[in-house]
Amino acid sequence: MQNPPPIPAISLVTLGVRDLDVSLAFYSALGFRDTTASQDSVKFLAGANIVLGLFGRSDLASDAHLEDVPTGFAAQSLAMNLPDEAATDAMFASAISAGGTALKRPQKVFWGGYSGYFADPDGHLWEVAHNPFFAMDADGVLQLETRP
Repeated sequence: MQNPPPIPAISLVTLGVRDLDVSLAFYSALGFRDTTASQDSVKFLAGANIVLGLFGRSDLASDAHLEDVPTGFAAQSLAMNLPDEAATDAMFASAISAGGTALKRPQKVFWGGYSGYFADPDGHLWEVAHNPFFAMDADGVLQLETRP
């Protein structure tokens, strides 16, 4: 009998960016902290329970053996879940003040929560949300029960 695979943990998300310095300043303004693992060509920023990598867009494409072709909507978003509506509004305001683009201001939404969207300086889509149906620990980590 084979052992089941371990539960996957997304520990690092890397974004391809046009300008490392601009992106480093943007994400630092949102509370991510630069780490000693950062180098000239790649930055590793500590967040709550995740590391955000920033890598030159064309370098990331080359590393993955892909052509760097500008695209529109990439059919994905990253999300920051926050403890309440005020924290959601504050994070959204920080993103816009730091150079992000407001796409949808935080508001009550059809599923019973509160959320909005912004794009970072490279157009990466981010959702900021308060979901009253998700338990969150003191470190901001979602605590969802898994199915057997």
